Amino acid sequence: MGQEKIALTTPSASFRLRCRSLNSLRLRRIFDMFDKNGDGTITVSEISQALSLLGLEADVAELESMTQSYIRPGNEGLTYEDFVSLHESLGDTYFGLLENEEEETQEESDLWEAFKVFDEDGDGYISAKELQVVLGKLGLVEGNLIDNVHRMIVSVDTNQDGRVDFYEFKEMMRATIVPSS
Repeated sequence: MGQEKIALTTPSASFRLRCRSLNSLRLRRIFDMFDKNGDGTITVSEISQALSLLGLEADVAELESMTQSYIRPGNEGLTYEDFVSLHESLGDTYFGLLENEEEETQEESDLWEAFKVFDEDGDGYISAKELQVVLGKLGLVEGNLIDNVHRMIVSVDTNQDGRVDFYEFKEMMRATIVPSS
């Protein structure tokens, strides 16, 4: 799987959950995952490293430019509150401009890109081993035991073939992204 360049100018429609409490929970997990040294801030280097582990390449100068105005004077990186402000700013900037049809098309495209991160061999399925590898790259303890990974697969494997296809992945992600009323 080759390195892909991420586009910082076109965030995905799934960038922001429509349910505020789920969004906060997800943002906190992402922040903690990026904060490799656990110091309560994430640096451009930590963001770049996390994206690289996912097989996504981001231009460090673009990352610095995007985050600089959110880093408080005296800090070397984004605090969680800074990270939330950056996230909200990007969401407000981009999501007011998208039409519903464009959002759905973009969401499908983004889900496909996310699916490909997990489907390392490109066979159209996420196996337990592939899921374990990605969870490991992200440093998530859930992937330490293959039994845990198998349980994750079973929980979304609607056709019970022991792996996750794109349709199952998409349904799982849509269940996580709660629509607003």
